Amino acid sequence: MKYFQVTILSKGKKSTEVVEATNKMTAMKIAKKNNPGKIVQKAIETSAPSGAELGNIIGNLKKSFEPKINLNSKIAAIRQIAVMTDAGISIHDAITEVAVNTENPKLKKIYENVASDINAGKSIADSIEPYKEEFGHIAIAMTNLGEKTGNIAGSYAKLANILEDIRDNLKKFKKAIRTPLITFAAMAVAFTILIMVVVPKFKAMFEKFDSALPVPTQILLFLENVLNNYGLYVLGAMILIVYLALRQYKNDEKFKYRVDKILVHPKFYLIHKIIFFSTMHKYTLVFGELVKSGIPVSEALETAVDMVENAYIKEKLLSVNANISRGISLSDAFEQTGLFENMLLQMIRAGETGGQLDSMLGKVTEYYDSRFQDLIDNLAAYIEPIMLFFIAGLVLLMALGIFMPMWDLGKAVK
Repeated sequence: MKYFQVTILSKGKKSTEVVEATNKMTAMKIAKKNNPGKIVQKAIETSAPSGAELGNIIGNLKKSFEPKINLNSKIAAIRQIAVMTDAGISIHDAITEVAVNTENPKLKKIYENVASDINAGKSIADSIEPYKEEFGHIAIAMTNLGEKTGNIAGSYAKLANILEDIRDNLKKFKKAIRTPLITFAAMAVAFTILIMVVVPKFKAMFEKFDSALPVPTQILLFLENVLNNYGLYVLGAMILIVYLALRQYKNDEKFKYRVDKILVHPKFYLIHKIIFFSTMHKYTLVFGELVKSGIPVSEALETAVDMVENAYIKEKLLSVNANISRGISLSDAFEQTGLFENMLLQMIRAGETGGQLDSMLGKVTEYYDSRFQDLIDNLAAYIEPIMLFFIAGLVLLMALGIFMPMWDLGKAVK
């Protein structure tokens, strides 16, 4: 969120107030709502008012400790809405019924608010929009699809299927990465204990050497000194750095763009493929569903690109929307992004020519899904070389750091 200084005119007198909003237009809308009957002249971005920064940090900390909505609870609620609306029950009554029956208190409160907003005349998409963080971009996109096509039941049934796929993929990912993480953690703990407990035993002996100690031994002694004397400070600094980096990533669009660009760079081992294939799978899935439902390609592109979270990929896909509006074919617009393989471009081009675009988009979605599934299924095999290199490096440093001075001591005795 950003802060804007809004100038307000009332009875010939000017006044200003600071408004927190995502952009200038939103800030002016908020100011107009807060000052009915007055004229909002302009909004200029400004620094956060005194105390606001601390309030945001405290608010974020409180929010981080709040219990999150379980994915299974969301899937169950969405599935219930799909079934009830398919049976002819109005969307307001369906959401009200779900709010009554759901056991998750946070989800219950959200659906109560959504039902109240719908009853007040708001659209379903507008009612759910404030809870984008809880539901995700896909839920917003599929809600828009349901409203545009008049088939909320079908869209929510598809949304439930998509979320179930995401849940299954997440389970597979956690299962695949569990063993490497446990191994890394065990090695890190063991190495820290050796540095803090074993190395000090040799330290007094090492200090008696007149000659310079080997580089591995100097590294171990340096680490021992840092961990034993400044361990808590190092841990606190690491936590603070991670927190500030995550906060900067959420609030600074330029910083987010740079990080997202690095994450999808081919040199960023393995991670770039996971992010790229999962993002492209979800994008083509939503886009294909919209086209299949009869939504114009330009509108389908706008809705599908909204659920892309990676800023670098999103910027490239937004160029597709701009090129389509200039009269460029879909396949050519996709080609200019550099994100699609030639085989996929040929499939899309054939779909455009033969009037089977929705069918070909389904094939493209299946391709990205198969590539993503292959990565998840073989994740442990991909991580194994890194894990072995990490373990070998720690063992080698420990062995050389302790035994090299002992060899020198044996030579001196002889």
